[in-house]
Amino acid sequence: MTTTLTPAPAATSTGAPLPLVALPQTELLTVNENNVPLIKNSLGAGVHFKPLRLDMENGVWVVLATFEPGARIPLHYHTGEVDAWTISGSWFYLEYPDQVQTAGSYLFEPASSVHTLCCPDSNTEDTVVFFRVKGANVNFNDDGSFHSILDAALITHLTGALAADQGLEVTYLTGGAVTLTNAGS
Repeated sequence: MTTTLTPAPAATSTGAPLPLVALPQTELLTVNENNVPLIKNSLGAGVHFKPLRLDMENGVWVVLATFEPGARIPLHYHTGEVDAWTISGSWFYLEYPDQVQTAGSYLFEPASSVHTLCCPDSNTEDTVVFFRVKGANVNFNDDGSFHSILDAALITHLTGALAADQGLEVTYLTGGAVTLTNAGS
């Protein structure tokens, strides 16, 4: 499904004109995460995600990440800001071990922050975190050497490739003229 949005004068539900031009919507741009399959071991062992919005044009990616107990993301530098809301489980940054994020925690990460995400081995459940990331994670190995860059383009590529490998059909929102996109089988 592709929808072309053209700005037009806006009106109230009764037809009264508003003093502005807006993008008309014929439907809500929505995805129910319950209908999005989990892409497993996507960023390493025990690190899974559900893509919700992957916007390559604006460099924004929104995912629901699931981490098994003991899972870890490499040390990374953020080129943009991050909003993180912990839904279940717990996690922390290796650099801030006394500031554990638990269910209900909201964390804002400014651009240029550096840290290593860790889930305790002692977790008795998976950790689920909603992430909205602007820009990229520049990832490094423990010895400080370059590992990889994770951005909206790579997440989009991984979604298609891993969904196909895992026999999944994944629906998520994209950027630009926002549409629903199907990836995988």
